[in-house]
Amino acid sequence: MPRRTIRHAVTALPVAFMLSLSLSACSGSASENDGTVRFGYIGDYNGASLLAIADKQGLWKKAGLTAQVKTFNNGPVQIQALSAGDLDYGYIGPGAMWLPASGKSKVIAIDTLTYADRVIGQPGITSMKDLKGKRVGVPEGTSGDMVLNIALADAGMTTKDIEKVNMDPSTIVSAFSSGKIDGAGFFYPAIDTIKKKVPGLKEIASTKDTGDSFPTAFVAGNKVPEEKNSKVIKVLQQANDWRAEHPDETIALTAKMLEVTEAQARADASHVETLSTKELADKTRSGEVNEWLKKLGDFFVRNKQLDDNPDPADYYTGDLYSQAYSK
Repeated sequence: MPRRTIRHAVTALPVAFMLSLSLSACSGSASENDGTVRFGYIGDYNGASLLAIADKQGLWKKAGLTAQVKTFNNGPVQIQALSAGDLDYGYIGPGAMWLPASGKSKVIAIDTLTYADRVIGQPGITSMKDLKGKRVGVPEGTSGDMVLNIALADAGMTTKDIEKVNMDPSTIVSAFSSGKIDGAGFFYPAIDTIKKKVPGLKEIASTKDTGDSFPTAFVAGNKVPEEKNSKVIKVLQQANDWRAEHPDETIALTAKMLEVTEAQARADASHVETLSTKELADKTRSGEVNEWLKKLGDFFVRNKQLDDNPDPADYYTGDLYSQAYSK
């Protein structure tokens, strides 16, 4: 298979605080071979809901595992931590899927289909053409970057037509709110925070408008043993089905974990399409999940984040997912 290379460096730094779901600590690569699970996530409904459920329902303990979770501000930073051996598992949005496709991690489970990504503009900016020559902030390598590039291509433009500025999510919130940038490739729920300060902002483009599927996923470090991956997949599947059966309770648990209001968590969840574990297993076996990943891979090649588009079977452990569901 042709060599795959990553075109963009991962430079952001993780959020400093940690939420622990266990009483014991873990360090180094030792957790690869014991019952400790070091799990990264992004602080939104997609990234946190299954972890909140797994903790509340005691699913980790039932699987013989002890979980420690830590928040990060985007997916690429978690991949960096996986590669460094500082995490075992993480959560990424569709915009970071080029990283497992490049061989930096394994996708062990699809979480949701998300349509939370937007290109936003300051009041008075209503089209991509209006952003020509303007400063546009984006967390590079994320789904915000992805939606910006899709929207530019649809408008017959490239990044050369704008002044693209790489920023972490918190900086985009403050920079847009203070008028230091004219637009952003960004995502909910952070956009709701900006709307409170800039109520007249315009949503110029959305992933929802494309008609495509944008999967979020849980990923594992390449050195994590398959046996542990199977146990973690089973926990995620059990939590996923509980989420489907208890939507209101899931909102409440997620809000508590993220320390936001239930109204905020519910608004965040409104941009998400959840699927049952049976649906995900069936779509894995039929090859539909691979089709989602393949289409994303085509985009990453066009965007020069990948040199070539690999077979999703190289980085999505669909066989483990299907086996875990059948047990």
